[in-house]
Formats: sequence, C-alpha cells, structure tokens
Amino acid sequence: MACDKCNDKGRDKVVLAYSGGLDTSVAIHWLQDKYDVDVIAIAINVGQPPSSDDIVARALRNGAVKADFIDVCDEFVEEYLWPSVKANALYQNVYPLSTSVARPLIAKKLVEVAKAEGAKYIAHGCTAKGNDQVRFDVGIISQDPNLQIIAPMREWITNRDEEIEYAKEHGIEIIVKKESPYSRDENLWGSSAECGILEDPWAEPPEEVWIHTVKPEDAPDVPEYIEIGFEKGIPVSLNGQEMDGVSLITKLNEIAGAHGVGRIDHVEDRLVGIKSRETYECPAAVTLISAHQALETMTLPRDTIEYKRGIEQKFSQIIYDGLWFGGLREPLQAFIDATQEYVTGTVRMKLFKGSATIVGRKSPYSMYDSGLSTYTEDDSFDHRSATGFIYIWGLPGRTSAKAHSEKK
Repeated sequence: MACDKCNDKGRDKVVLAYSGGLDTSVAIHWLQDKYDVDVIAIAINVGQPPSSDDIVARALRNGAVKADFIDVCDEFVEEYLWPSVKANALYQNVYPLSTSVARPLIAKKLVEVAKAEGAKYIAHGCTAKGNDQVRFDVGIISQDPNLQIIAPMREWITNRDEEIEYAKEHGIEIIVKKESPYSRDENLWGSSAECGILEDPWAEPPEEVWIHTVKPEDAPDVPEYIEIGFEKGIPVSLNGQEMDGVSLITKLNEIAGAHGVGRIDHVEDRLVGIKSRETYECPAAVTLISAHQALETMTLPRDTIEYKRGIEQKFSQIIYDGLWFGGLREPLQAFIDATQEYVTGTVRMKLFKGSATIVGRKSPYSMYDSGLSTYTEDDSFDHRSATGFIYIWGLPGRTSAKAHSEKK
C-alpha cells in the first residue's frame, strides 16, 4: 500500500522492519530526519498476535511512503519450522528456537522488498545487546552485501519516556500500551519474555510472565491423550485429522497450553557473550519435538540416531547464531532430510499438569520386533548366538588385557 503523495525520485529508500510498536513508529520520522530517506514500512506476519488497529494505515499517516503487511505463516511452517522439527532443534538442548527461527525469514522478505523497490537501506529496531541484531544484519548481508543496514536503537540510544516525548514533538501517532516490565516476542512457534524480575536468576518467574499456558497446578485434573501423525518426519495430523501446518500448530498450542505444557525457564548463552535469563512458552514446539524424537527411536538405527544428535546441535546453533544463509545449513539440512525417509507413524501422548509424556508409538517402518524383544514363549531370538557375539565384541578388550598383563 502506498500513500497519496509521490516520493521524491531523488531520495534513497529504506525498508523498515515495522511492528507498529513504539520503537518502529518513531523510527519512521527519525530515519527521514537523520538520513533524508523515504521509508517503506514492512510488517511480516509470522503468527504474532494481531494489532488493535491497522498498523499499515498508521505507518502511512506517520510518513511512510509505502507500507505493507505480508503474511508468511505458511512459508514459516513449511520452510523453517518443519526442518526444525526434523532436526529436533533445541538450543542448548532446552530452547525450541521460537524467536530465532523466524528471523531469517523476516530478513529474506525485507531483502526481497528492498530489491523490488530499489532501496539502498534496510532498517530494524534491534538493540545493541541482543542476538536479533546479529541475525538481521548477517541474514541481510548474506543475501545482498550491497545493502546497508541502519539500526536506530543502536545509534539513537534513548528510553521509552524520551521516545514518547519525541512522538509528541513531531506529531507521530502511537498507541501507548500499559507499560510492561517484560520484553516480549511472539510468533506461531512460541513466545519469549525477559527483563524485569526475570533478570534475577534466583527469582521464580511470577505468574504474569506466562500468557499462553495455564499454571500447571491449575490445569485439568484429568489427563488428555492426543495422537500426532507424521510423514517423513513432518507432522501431518492431530487426533486422526489431517491438518495443514499452521492449523496443526495453532490447535496444538491451544490444547497443550491448556495443560500447562511448554513453559521453559532458561539461562542461555547469547551469541554476543552475555548470559541471559529468558522464559519461553512453546506448547506446540515442545510437544511436537518430543513426539518426533520418540518416533525416530522406533524407525532409525542406533548409529544414525547417535550421529544425528551432533548434527542436530550444530543445526540448532546455526539458527541461534543467525547463520541460516551461511554455507553449512543447507548440507546439514540435506543430511537430516535423508534420515527422515522412514520416520512415518503415529505417536500418542498424555498431557497432564505441565508435562507431555510419550505413552505410545507405532509405524509401518518400525524396527521394533516384539518377537526379538519378548521374554514370553513367542521369543524368536537365537539365545545361542549371544555367546559368540560376546566373544567377538569383547575380543579387543581381552587381547589388550593379555598384552598389558604380560608386560608387567
């Protein structure tokens, strides 16, 4: 959408990653004033809660020459979240990368708009202490090194009160919400919170931190059982009903969140060298990754599972460190995809008081053979083979012990 006025053909353009919040609203005027540029405000929908007003129209009223709201939820799921599930992607084995994994897609769309508009700059509202500035900056220049990046919150160090005063002085239309002590980020894969009391790692997060999950103690007293169907590592059904990715994740967020599933309290290592205490709510992500891991134990050989664990950790770190467009992510993803050929089946889970427990799994490609596993009369295992196996398996140890003992 464009405003009625024509932009000056002689001025450079900047594409602003725009949320409609205080920072990016005042950034429109600040960019025009500081850099003498035409601002194109682009909001990217990755499943965050809707705004209370038309943020595109407000961006135009605040001086943007163009503004748009681009829905990328389907692409987010298919190209970013499902690869993360197949990789069992958990940063430091805890965090499902809900904020991190959205950044490369947002950066990709900003670059696409910049190219289409002939913009020289891309701007974002990240601060100098966080990971997101790295993810955006590196993601952008990895796609187009000729683009220049402007980060108003790095250059124009200010506080909330000063921003509000700046908006009043320059007639900038803002929606000032009730101030929260927490910094939040939300999308389809989860939400995060930091700052306030959370900066004390000894303090228990107050209940007001959690906005998408029921307090486990207050969750239903009766467990709920769900079944998740997978095809080649990708979730395709919930309780027997085939669903598209966005609908499945949305529904599972509701179901698991109602049982208090997905609360995470984590002290993590930021890329910039700071340890940060964060809380996350990721009901669907936690549930789906747990289910996927369980199905892999049934359908993949042990050596594949063990080798894949190292690949999963590296894949997770690549996402967290903002290197999605680097040279390593694609070959790692190709390996992970190759392991998923037979990761097809159904996993049954029990949701109860904050936990999502695996209680059943089945697959047409299951490597689990009850005839080999059972201790009943249906046992088909050749017990006599165990002696020979143990002899061969223990031969290196026996040989080593004999050689060493003879030297003493």
